[in-house]
Amino acid sequence: MNLDLQDLSGTFSVTDIVLAMTLSFVLSTMIGYVYRATHKNVSYSQSYVQTLVIVGMIVALIMLVVGSNLARAFSLVGALSVVRFRNAVKETRDVGFIFLAMAVGMACGARFYTLAAVGGTVIALIILAMSKFNWFALNVQRQVVKVQVPTGEDHTHAIQDVLLRHTDEFELVSTESIRGGTLTEVFYTVRIKKGHEPGELVAALQEIAMGQRVTVLTGYDQTDL
Repeated sequence: MNLDLQDLSGTFSVTDIVLAMTLSFVLSTMIGYVYRATHKNVSYSQSYVQTLVIVGMIVALIMLVVGSNLARAFSLVGALSVVRFRNAVKETRDVGFIFLAMAVGMACGARFYTLAAVGGTVIALIILAMSKFNWFALNVQRQVVKVQVPTGEDHTHAIQDVLLRHTDEFELVSTESIRGGTLTEVFYTVRIKKGHEPGELVAALQEIAMGQRVTVLTGYDQTDL
């Protein structure tokens, strides 16, 4: 029986390993700082940013292992397919940062160092520019109105009369039966008239709700629901 161990590390040099891991760490760290600087919502997660750095370095390592060997590539795909992620991504841009960290790691691991450095830096600068100059922002602020009313009577017209007085426009989003059918909960998106306050709308709707809960949520597009 042949017990000789074969080390395949000779397919790349120590310099390649150091460069790939160092550059992936530097670029992934830069991506993490860009994410922190441009994050606007309330659900900032330090562990997520640290994960971006880890993902970039791990992908670089995987690419070094795979090299140009298709058999290794398919083996790694099969091994990684058993991994399941249960955490929901709360913001769509978070997915973009994950893909950016992976792309940088892949470029470093494939030893496209210039591509990794230039591509990662350019995309990071574009993200900073979009955040600073608030690209694609919709300046029309809308609110979400949630009203709970007792089941048995049709309160739709009364609610809409109040909305007509206090809002420029409104749209019914959903109607749901809650608490075993004793209450009906309706959601509207509205745009409150200039000069009107959310508190006035709440007070008017509470007269219809008969003591049930009324909520007006302002700035919901910047809040994690």
